[in-house]
Amino acid sequence: MPKYLPSMCKRLLTFFLLFPVWSHASELNAILELKTPPDGVVIEIVTDDEDALEWALPKAQDTIKQLHQRFPTLSIAIVTHGSEMFAMLKNEAENYQEVHSGVQSLVKQQDVDLHVCGTYAGWKGHVEEDFPDYVDVSATGPAQINDYLALGYQLIVISDEED
Repeated sequence: MPKYLPSMCKRLLTFFLLFPVWSHASELNAILELKTPPDGVVIEIVTDDEDALEWALPKAQDTIKQLHQRFPTLSIAIVTHGSEMFAMLKNEAENYQEVHSGVQSLVKQQDVDLHVCGTYAGWKGHVEEDFPDYVDVSATGPAQINDYLALGYQLIVISDEED
């Protein structure tokens, strides 16, 4: 193997980590430009900030609104598997009233499935019963996303690293 190859790989990896090829907007626009709807869309939310659903959920809601304007019957799911998911705990409902009411609206009125990561919750000492009934606790967030992708869903990522 040429000696320069490992350093080149490191530089390319750094480039792609610092400058994502697809931004949230370009992912959304690519789907909106399709002639026929995809099998569904899964929105991934992952951050290091428990307060992040305060800005990420409205962004997801706007994304869902645009998707449903273009494809009214499109199936949509949200998977949140970073620190932000802990705002969805039952005992945080008072601190994050707008987040909880927004999620309830999405789940009950717009038929959006919302999943949190059971593995990460467990690492932080939480169990499925710590989350309200309108939140599905998946075994793992990444596996849940992969399940949706295997069903033909398109992925849109909302993270604190994108803007």
